Amino acid sequence: MTAVPPDVLRCAYAELVVTDLAASRAFYVDVLGLVVTHEDSEALYLRAFEEYLHHSLVLRKGPAPALAVLAYRVRSAADLDLAETYYRALGVRVERRPAGATRGIGEAVRVLDPLGFPVEFFHEAEHVERFTQRYDVHGAGALSRLDHFNLDTPDVPAARKYYEGLGFRVSEDIQDAEGTVYAAWMFRKPTVHDVALTGGDGPRLHHIAFASHERHQILHICDHLGALRKPGTIERGPGRHGVSNAFYLYVRDPDGHRIEIYTHDYYTGDPDNPVITWDVHDAQRRDWWGNPVVPSWYTDASVVLDLDGVVQPVVARAEPREADVTVGADGFSFTAGAEYKLGEQV
Repeated sequence: MTAVPPDVLRCAYAELVVTDLAASRAFYVDVLGLVVTHEDSEALYLRAFEEYLHHSLVLRKGPAPALAVLAYRVRSAADLDLAETYYRALGVRVERRPAGATRGIGEAVRVLDPLGFPVEFFHEAEHVERFTQRYDVHGAGALSRLDHFNLDTPDVPAARKYYEGLGFRVSEDIQDAEGTVYAAWMFRKPTVHDVALTGGDGPRLHHIAFASHERHQILHICDHLGALRKPGTIERGPGRHGVSNAFYLYVRDPDGHRIEIYTHDYYTGDPDNPVITWDVHDAQRRDWWGNPVVPSWYTDASVVLDLDGVVQPVVARAEPREADVTVGADGFSFTAGAEYKLGEQV
């Protein structure tokens, strides 16, 4: 294809459909500490403390939980024309949206991408107060910014090729000795990823992630949930990933959407940043300490909507699944017994 892709800067916001705005507000604002930019009877617009764009998360009331859109910011308004031309050349559905179609967001191009996800590209957005130094309102678990999206998709190499066409680069991946690719981490901003591609039934949203500055902020969220007598909200962690090296926690919101709290990954901005490949049987790939991955982390994900708000059909993964080759009869991950080294190529 000869069409030039838009210049994507970073992942910018997600919109989730939730069934109870009050319950969602109690989770995202009262527990996770996100800042409310705007709220009404239909939606909550939220941001983290360092963010100055109108929002990085929209929670919109609806009949059933789902992902409504993933949004990337592009470098200039001219990139919207590039995005429209690029996706029309791909033969997918494309909509040009006027400024204000989403509160706080300027003119945008929204597409149903080749992987089946509703994706938006925008440049202009309303600026709001950045709370970086508003320590008077920071909670002990303060979140700094949106970090990445993680997507379930049946064919990881095909999804990787699509994102490489948009200028994304791979930081890390998981393979086996036969060359099966189970997951790939891809970035535009100079961190480990803006989007991760996980091999599974899809299109589905595995999770969205917010970054904190310190590990203790993640631990405070765990303590907060414990104090509320809601430890079941914690799905996995806290722990440290092998892939990305990040300290992590996975929690589930009242509708079951998965949110990761994430800190301490690494810089990837140099042009020769090496790709790290992990063997799927390395027990440290998903948790550096070797802790097992709970089964729901492999099986559960949020359905996604098309541009008309209709749930997208889910296609089963044909290749082996990570859980199939790494989870034992007891339902938890096990090691194959081999010795592995960080970055060892398979």
